[in-house]
Amino acid sequence: MKNNSKFYTYRITWLEDGGEYLGLCAEFPSLSYLHKNPSEALDGIASLVCDVVQDMRKNNEKIPEALSKKEYSGKFVVRIPPEKNTENCQLKPWKKVLV
Repeated sequence: MKNNSKFYTYRITWLEDGGEYLGLCAEFPSLSYLHKNPSEALDGIASLVCDVVQDMRKNNEKIPEALSKKEYSGKFVVRIPPEKNTENCQLKPWKKVLV
């Protein structure tokens, strides 16, 4: 089975306290990689994720699906307090918006 770790979502951020860049992967939130160079931080986290995926595969563990490969329904649900919902519904006839 092919290692698709290159399709994962990576992020590099600067850590002022440590004076280094932090490499992160959204699909593996427990992993990180520090380096003084941003390119090396990206390469480091990508390599670490690749190693972890290979290890997970060897141990027959479930490998996270890349966010870029997931299919989404398009449905977006937001919860609001009941009072706000009541207010919105009462004002709806006077507003030209969908509630």
